[in-house]
Amino acid sequence: MKQLSRYVGGIVFASTAAVLFVILSLDLVSDLIDQLGNLKGDYTLLEAVIYVLLYVPSSCYDYIPLSALVGCLIGLGMLANSSELTVMRAAGISITQIVWVVFKPVLLLVAFGTVLGEFVAPYSDQYADSRRALAQGHSKALQSEKGLWSKEGNEYIHINAVLPNGKLFGITRFRFDEQGRLLESSFADTAIHQGDHWFEQDTTVSRFQADQVETDLLQTRVWRSELSPSLLNVLVLEPDELPMKRLYDYGRYLDKQNVDSSSYKLAFWQKALQPMATLSLVVIAISFILGPLRQVTMGFRVFVGVLVGLIFQTSQKLLGPTSIIMGFSPVYAVLVPILFCFIFGWILLKRAE
Repeated sequence: MKQLSRYVGGIVFASTAAVLFVILSLDLVSDLIDQLGNLKGDYTLLEAVIYVLLYVPSSCYDYIPLSALVGCLIGLGMLANSSELTVMRAAGISITQIVWVVFKPVLLLVAFGTVLGEFVAPYSDQYADSRRALAQGHSKALQSEKGLWSKEGNEYIHINAVLPNGKLFGITRFRFDEQGRLLESSFADTAIHQGDHWFEQDTTVSRFQADQVETDLLQTRVWRSELSPSLLNVLVLEPDELPMKRLYDYGRYLDKQNVDSSSYKLAFWQKALQPMATLSLVVIAISFILGPLRQVTMGFRVFVGVLVGLIFQTSQKLLGPTSIIMGFSPVYAVLVPILFCFIFGWILLKRAE
């Protein structure tokens, strides 16, 4: 049984890895073409290539469920075409044992994806966005298209780029009075967090008087703000790009502030339940090969796999925003497609027995 497990597992793992490589290659080329329209300043073709390569861990994490589905269809389909699955069943190997043998390499891939999603992708995504913002020009106020806006009291803040280590580039600040009149604007080239404050460098400050504008050039200036590097690292990324711990902590923070946190909770449950989503799609793949797709061509199996994967992803994307609008828990929006796949796959497996 161990030798059989290694044989089947090796085929499934190789097929899944090959599918993942093809999908990532196509996605990389598509992203690179999309970036060609953003070339300006120091953001050259080489910088665009680096940008899309830095997003590969995030793409890999996102495409693992679909790759597992199509990879299992291809791998098990090859065994079905050569009648090896029939021989296994004739030798007394149960469907439950076949499912477990297929689960082993998929669980390895899921563990790899979890490490990418939690410890690699969030930092590579942030570094990619910051690097592009710096290359496109951070030395002008409101220069970055993907900059970060924040508000503290009567002050509005825009930051062109935030590096993962907390260093800021291109900080524009507007301070207003209680009547909404602009009192002061400033632009700092960089800022570094030290203790309980920020240390701005190369700052231009403009103070608006009744009949004149006073401008000062400061090499350094202390900026006291509640914005911390850890908070900025959360705000600068989209919810689906954050690791689960930051999503959970920031969701609780928003709840304490009586601010809607549903988008962060939805992203948290999507990441937390992605291993189950992957396994549910694998169950569908196994049930298809042992049932209705046993005798069809490989191309048709790939077509069905892509179709099922797209339907699964679309259902989650539709139910997610629906949970935010309707007000029910995001966990149900994520769980419903997963449970449907498990139940449907289990029914087909029982029929195959």
